Amino acid sequence: MDDKEALRVGAAVRRRRRSLGLTLAAVAARSGLSVPFLSQIENERARPSTRSLDRVADALETTPAQLHAAADSARTVDVVRAGDLGPGVRRVVRGGHQLNAKEFTGEQDTGREYQHRNDEIMYIADGAAEVEAEGRAYRLERGDTLYLSGGVRHRWRATEPGTRILVVAVAEHIDATVDPPR
Repeated sequence: MDDKEALRVGAAVRRRRRSLGLTLAAVAARSGLSVPFLSQIENERARPSTRSLDRVADALETTPAQLHAAADSARTVDVVRAGDLGPGVRRVVRGGHQLNAKEFTGEQDTGREYQHRNDEIMYIADGAAEVEAEGRAYRLERGDTLYLSGGVRHRWRATEPGTRILVVAVAEHIDATVDPPR
């Protein structure tokens, strides 16, 4: 692992701590590490050793591997250029972010039914599509957006050549089905 990746773990640690509703002092008490050191990790001013990261992960009820996986999603800005991938299906958000976004180009019709854990929207950038959800068919044209709540079974197909559809969803690794603790 390079220094840049190791430093990004700090943002993943901060996000995990906040999602659990813990203070730095609480994590310090659980891990045996000092509040200033934990603050330096979170602010990417210190790089934790393997042992320290193990202790932080235990305190945050996770694993070092999960913190490393979340480190990629700690990037705050990432540009995906139009030419990065060819036609068909193109990821427009890289890594393990909280959002998953894909662009579908052409006559996509897998005939497959989908059911996602979290909410999603479909935006028709060009062309037209038909979506079946909850026993109803929806005809979508350029500029239309369809919202689907998590858990809704659906299928879709492009109905015109050259159709471009952007699908944006809360990523599957995020549990957005419960209210956050207060």
